[in-house]
Amino acid sequence: MYDLIIIGMGPAGLTAAVYAARKKLSTLLVGKHYGGQMAWASGVENYIGFQYITGAELLSRFEEHVARYPVERLEAEVIKLSRENGHFSIRTAGGDVFQSRTVIVGSGKSPRRLNAPGEKELTGRGVSYCAVCDAPLFADMDVSVVGGGNSALTAAYDLIKIARRVYIISLEEWTADPVIIDKVKNATNLTRLVGYETVRIEGSERVTGIILRSLDGRKKEMKLDVQGVFIEIGTVPNTNFVGELLELNEKGEIRVDCDCSTSVPGVYAAGDVTSIPEKQIIVAAGEGAKAALGAYRYLLEHKQ
Repeated sequence: MYDLIIIGMGPAGLTAAVYAARKKLSTLLVGKHYGGQMAWASGVENYIGFQYITGAELLSRFEEHVARYPVERLEAEVIKLSRENGHFSIRTAGGDVFQSRTVIVGSGKSPRRLNAPGEKELTGRGVSYCAVCDAPLFADMDVSVVGGGNSALTAAYDLIKIARRVYIISLEEWTADPVIIDKVKNATNLTRLVGYETVRIEGSERVTGIILRSLDGRKKEMKLDVQGVFIEIGTVPNTNFVGELLELNEKGEIRVDCDCSTSVPGVYAAGDVTSIPEKQIIVAAGEGAKAALGAYRYLLEHKQ
């Protein structure tokens, strides 16, 4: 029986672990991917104290800090969170079960799928959801980026330095921050395609092209001979394991109050998986600290 189980190993979960350990709580930190989306960030320019740092470097700093404390860690996927006899229980995909007096959910978000024919079959064979991870594999090739927000244009920025030609495909006009747009708009090897939807992704062993359809009323189709398709159309919260235990909003995010408490006393949530409006590394870290302090306060008030 732990004092606290933290689900998620991104900035929210790692920060919560430090704060919990400093309060001498017996803590289990469990998550499917160490570092969360922070590990994928090519460059971070808005984390206070660093004018510029890569996501991998920032994760390394987080890791060094957490390693100073006696926090148990387990890399595993949590498939169920439940409440039993006044305590909480988590079950992993491997069948392990752990119990605790409090829980912090900091499981973050995952890339949203396009659900186009060929996407699933060619994932890892030309279809990617992480330009930071995979961009070097497409040196001197033609690639497409699907999306028009911050993640899409950030991916394009990484790719224009490596790929031969980059096509940005979006349903509507770009919605990215102006500072990101400024970085890519004048690239000579970038083609902007606004008002197109993806019909399918083609290829057998590898991606060989992407079929688009115009949304201008003519519904005309066109093919781009690309070797890579980077899908950057947003993210979805990782809340499938909370079942009916926690209240979610219309986006599937966990509803939290300003102290990170959820609809169930003793369960707190932090970071991108929650209903807080801003999804940033620094915000997630701050929310992780608040959640750990909230769990500590709950334990003080509910001594068992």
